[in-house]
Amino acid sequence: MFLGRFSHNLDAKGRLAIPAKFRGALADGLVVTRGIDRCLSVYPLAAWQTLAERVSALSISDPDARQFRRIVFAEAADEALDSQGRIVVGAELRRYAALDREAVVVGMNTYIEIWNPERWERLTATVEDEGTGIAQRLADLI
Repeated sequence: MFLGRFSHNLDAKGRLAIPAKFRGALADGLVVTRGIDRCLSVYPLAAWQTLAERVSALSISDPDARQFRRIVFAEAADEALDSQGRIVVGAELRRYAALDREAVVVGMNTYIEIWNPERWERLTATVEDEGTGIAQRLADLI
């Protein structure tokens, strides 16, 4: 389970330290890909396989499904933690998520998101401003 928010730096080679509490769940490998909101998503292999099967089952005759497949698979990279608990974030993924020297690593229960710090701040400010409306729309979940 991935919970919490952490700030980490990327080094000159694009390596990012994964929070120590997340590393055990990623020991068997992981996949990094584009997230929906200009962030990156990191999946343990088991969660990635489930997602990949669901996305692959979408109809190729549906233009939205084809585009979603491209978003999910085209820039996906299978990675492994190095001996210091870091992953390499490729240049294209760093460009997509506007990652330079700093990143916010956010646990999302079954996967992890990696955010540009300024984008994360804007997102959380919006959520705080609209929190009541979101809570009302999702009241059945709570």
